[in-house]
Amino acid sequence: MVATHLRSLQALELAIRKGSFKTAADELSITPAALGQRIKTLEEFLDTELIVRGRKGTRSSQELENVLSELQVAFQALDRVTNSLNFQRAYAIHIVADRDLADLWLAPRLHRFRELYPKIQFCINGTGDVPSKIGSPDIRIERGTDAKGDVFFEDYFVPVTAPSNLWRLGRHDKDTEMEGVSLIHVRAHASQPDWAAWSIAFGKRKSGLTQGPKYRNTRMTLDAARKAVGYMLCGVSLIEDDLCEEVLVLPFPSKLGLPAGTPYRLWTRDPVTSRPQLQKFVDWLRDEGRNTEAFVNKHRS
Repeated sequence: MVATHLRSLQALELAIRKGSFKTAADELSITPAALGQRIKTLEEFLDTELIVRGRKGTRSSQELENVLSELQVAFQALDRVTNSLNFQRAYAIHIVADRDLADLWLAPRLHRFRELYPKIQFCINGTGDVPSKIGSPDIRIERGTDAKGDVFFEDYFVPVTAPSNLWRLGRHDKDTEMEGVSLIHVRAHASQPDWAAWSIAFGKRKSGLTQGPKYRNTRMTLDAARKAVGYMLCGVSLIEDDLCEEVLVLPFPSKLGLPAGTPYRLWTRDPVTSRPQLQKFVDWLRDEGRNTEAFVNKHRS
């Protein structure tokens, strides 16, 4: 029960500090609903309202306000202790990463590192070989205005579809070749270009830019694109194998693409050199990032 309360307190402190359930949930790599449930569990146990939710975000109740500074100091101390004593096993690496990057870029590559270093274990976004831990992860790979760390690489978004779908282009109007084809979308993904932005930049379609199936995440949207459900905008970094094997193709020259706008950033626990296993993985990760950057830049030129 103590561990459950500790996770609830972590969610509570982070939600107040960030002023947003979504931002706090992203940092913990859980859904806002799961974060809210952690806080609700604590409120029910204490029989006290801890969070006040409003249009301007979240704020602490008066009961929480009375102890908030102590709670924040406690988690800062916990982070320092975790750093100093290294509670996690030496061969365990904890990663929080953008979900698309974790699922579609890191996961397909990780076996190559495991072959080199089979003893090293991973917890990625809360799941893996070892359980997640309280405190900061060893590595963060994120994209967005709040992301911290060194630039890893910037993605580049291009239209893609299954080869069998190419015949649909230009059936109605050669000047607006995309008119009438099915567009598929990643639902509410503010950190990447959408069809409206692409059409403003390159034309090809005038109407129905927000119409078509909307999927919960990039993985599901890609599955639909591979099955010829429609055309999607996707980051080149996430579909390297699909493009090389021609499972997906580019209906237009790759110069008709849009930069992501914000790069992926790589943050590591300092100092990385205190753990040789972590240093080896970070070095490997940076090599893989450089290879992907070269692949992306080849499509941008």
